[in-house]
Amino acid sequence: MALANPPHRRYTPRMSSPLEKYLDGIEQARILTNATEHTYRQFLAQLIGDLASECVAVNEPKRSECGAPDYVVMEKASRLTRGYIEAKEIGVSLDEAAKSEQLSRYLRSLPNLLLTDYLDFRWYVEGKHRQTIRLAEALPSGKLGRNADVYERAQQFFLSFLGQPAVKLSSAEDLAKRLARLTHLVRDVIIGSFQSGNVSRTLLEWRKGFADTLLPELGEPGKEVDFADMFAQTLAYGLFSARVMSEGAGKFTREKAQRLIPPTNEFLRRFFYLITGPELDGEPFAPFVEDIVQTLDHTAMEVILEDFGQRRDPIVHFYETFLAAYDPKLCELRGVYYTPEPVVGYIGKKDTCVLFKDAA
Repeated sequence: MALANPPHRRYTPRMSSPLEKYLDGIEQARILTNATEHTYRQFLAQLIGDLASECVAVNEPKRSECGAPDYVVMEKASRLTRGYIEAKEIGVSLDEAAKSEQLSRYLRSLPNLLLTDYLDFRWYVEGKHRQTIRLAEALPSGKLGRNADVYERAQQFFLSFLGQPAVKLSSAEDLAKRLARLTHLVRDVIIGSFQSGNVSRTLLEWRKGFADTLLPELGEPGKEVDFADMFAQTLAYGLFSARVMSEGAGKFTREKAQRLIPPTNEFLRRFFYLITGPELDGEPFAPFVEDIVQTLDHTAMEVILEDFGQRRDPIVHFYETFLAAYDPKLCELRGVYYTPEPVVGYIGKKDTCVLFKDAA
């Protein structure tokens, strides 16, 4: 006998998985708007956050215009970088993109990278292709031909990308290689800024300062690459030198580095005063500067310095190790390695590599 008033059953909507939610957003954008690659960026950033709540995918359009990857994926708490993502338009051949000079640069410098057209994802670790996953096919109607069978495998794919451990730095050579990679990226993004015409007033002022103080020819037309190279090396090696001089507990930051530059070196002090200010945050290479700082902050410097044994000044001798990783041909073109005496300070002479010398 049926009940006169059957109990009410509450309707519970089916919860979409992060991947389904992501594909829904992509599909709706394709159907309802004249979507471009930039249209889809919000959905990929949301997917990263949904899959790993401790992470955030930071997207800054002007980064890609100047030659930097579209996204940097960071831990929210520590701001350590987990990986990078380079995104192309839906339908762009990733086979061709993988052969490009741009991706070659990224693979040389970035230890954990995704290349994607938002539907196809290729994962590279230490420059080597590790895995590919395809979530859907783009149909002419704007809809997506989805493959639900790969969702579980795809989720593990993304979690593996996001779960890559921080770079383990166990020697001076390991640290030099990591710093060299990040320094390459700072240099390349600055070069890209000049090539695209998106050069900030701050960067132009920095160039003028380098030309006025170090090498006058850095301000001449056609010397943008030389300026970018000197700027990037100055930045990276100056931060390393400050980290060596940093003692005691406490987080190593750009601000702390600025305080550690000796007052006898007026140029570096002024340079790092600008690096610590808000002007840097607007530059497309800023995330890589933060990567350098975080790398140095999480380096067991006492272990690194042990590699130099009883040598008088590890800061001076590390420069040779760094330069060998950064550009071993740089000094070969100008002569033998130059290891200046005795400590960080002055930068640059025409007949030597960029150098750091005690101004005291």
